[in-house]
Amino acid sequence: MHKIISISLLLFILGSVTGFAQVKAEAVLVTKDTLKSNDIDPLTPAKAAFYSAVLPGLGQAYNKKYWKIPLVYGAMGTSLYFYIDNNKKYHQYRDAYKRRLEGYTDDDFSYLDEKRLIAGQKFYQRNRDLSALMTLAFYALNIIDANVDAALIQFNVDENLSVKPVIYPNDVTLKTNIGLTFNYTF
Repeated sequence: MHKIISISLLLFILGSVTGFAQVKAEAVLVTKDTLKSNDIDPLTPAKAAFYSAVLPGLGQAYNKKYWKIPLVYGAMGTSLYFYIDNNKKYHQYRDAYKRRLEGYTDDDFSYLDEKRLIAGQKFYQRNRDLSALMTLAFYALNIIDANVDAALIQFNVDENLSVKPVIYPNDVTLKTNIGLTFNYTF
């Protein structure tokens, strides 16, 4: 009988000790991960560049840089305006020169001789071509900006990373030294 009571008492003590240990272990092992994981998508810059190629400014909207869209359309619109204006003036000078060669003298440019009409054609043709080149340059710049901006969004610019210029005195020579400190805080 003593054996049964001592075995049951031993099992009761072991059961209660292991029961308390399980409750205590669950409460202690709760931890949280404080580091945020930023997923990097390598196709994001290509998407932004594609969107800007399809419709200028759409890549900037994809990158959520909405303030750049008026700049894109302002630059391209201005260069297109100058292209259209110079093209119109080029055709006016060219038509006046052709009419002058046909023998007509009653046009808007009757006060100019033939050399001035040729010079005006060359001037406005050159400006028209430069305006077309600027339109294409702004279009390409729009695509490049969307691509680079999408690539730079993925970089870590946390406050734990810093570069600071430092001016400190040299203890031996008593001159000031200039340097950079690179800090990374864990």
